[in-house]
Amino acid sequence: MTNLITLTRMRMRLALRNKMFFFFSLVMPIGIFFLYSTVFAKSEPIVVKVLLGQVLGFNVMGSFWGLSAALVMFREQGILRRFHVCPVKETDMLVSSLFANYLLMLPIVILELLLARYMFHVPGLGNLPSIALLTTAGIISFGSLGLVIASVTNTMQETQVLNQLLWLPLIFLSGATIPFTALSKGVQHVALFLPATYLVHGFKKAILDSAGPEKLAVVLVSLLVWFALTLFLSSQLFRWEPEAKIPRKAKLYVAATAIPFILLGIWEAKNGRVIAEEKTIIQRLEEAARPV
Repeated sequence: MTNLITLTRMRMRLALRNKMFFFFSLVMPIGIFFLYSTVFAKSEPIVVKVLLGQVLGFNVMGSFWGLSAALVMFREQGILRRFHVCPVKETDMLVSSLFANYLLMLPIVILELLLARYMFHVPGLGNLPSIALLTTAGIISFGSLGLVIASVTNTMQETQVLNQLLWLPLIFLSGATIPFTALSKGVQHVALFLPATYLVHGFKKAILDSAGPEKLAVVLVSLLVWFALTLFLSSQLFRWEPEAKIPRKAKLYVAATAIPFILLGIWEAKNGRVIAEEKTIIQRLEEAARPV
């Protein structure tokens, strides 16, 4: 436990010194919040509330970007090699990275909620325990995705390419940017297999409908199972040395981490619950944005 606390403290210091992590995990979330609140919502309290779930989902899922880039940079610069000389295991480094990422991201989410409530006068923030659980599950699960990316890529260039390939579908198909109902039916069904879709949808339900944790149990359990799979995989593939490589076949194991959302996507494609609820949310957004 002492090693974990010490590593977490050091990881936080290193992360704050890393410009890429600082931008993607700390600066960009606040910028996205004000973009949605002032430009898209035009500072209208009701519209800000409707869009708040998208903002939180967008920023929480984005935590994987800075974490993956920071770890790969530490490996290239030989920083991880120095940790390896100490009595530190792979799991210690990975879990401390997640803790540091969580402790740095959590104040950003709290700040956004406070700004929405007191600066933009949003009338109620919904179910706060549900928001807290979704934030926690989202940060650690998408953070674990960042650990997997850092484990399977060998250079910063590879990391940036893979981050881009994952990031664009996550933000454009999940409803975090483009309204869900604006997508074709085929694309909507593809989105049902993405963890980001359920994270964003869960935030919307918690804020707009005050949905309690019991109503979001499927989303929370799926995210936590995904977190366990990705953390285990990253611990198996983690490398301390920049010269160490992993076999190409090992990268195929990453597909196994998608099992929870493949099963959930199949069930939702048949049930249609999320798509129907998203259409209702968009109707509420249109009504809120309509001039009185």
